[in-house]
Amino acid sequence: MSAFEALNCRVVGVSPDSVESHRKFGEKLGISFPLLSDPEHVFIEICGFWKRKKMYGKEYMGVERSTLLVNPAGIVERLFAGVKVAGHVEAVLQALKKATA
Repeated sequence: MSAFEALNCRVVGVSPDSVESHRKFGEKLGISFPLLSDPEHVFIEICGFWKRKKMYGKEYMGVERSTLLVNPAGIVERLFAGVKVAGHVEAVLQALKKATA
């Protein structure tokens, strides 16, 4: 977090989970950034993150884990879609450094 803060970047999470679920999740993992609840999928669907997914041969709708880098003017500078956790923070940090250079 300190590396992102040093670049004047705010981190925010969004999911369709409830506010209470986010509170418990944040406390359990010691998350220091806001977790926003979007139970009606308004933001999630506008961004195209609500997708058909498959697991064990079954199809269902769910959130595709993604990251947006948004500049101070509110313009999306970069989209990371379908991300995997391993190595992702570093990839976003490098893209942020490049965007702010």
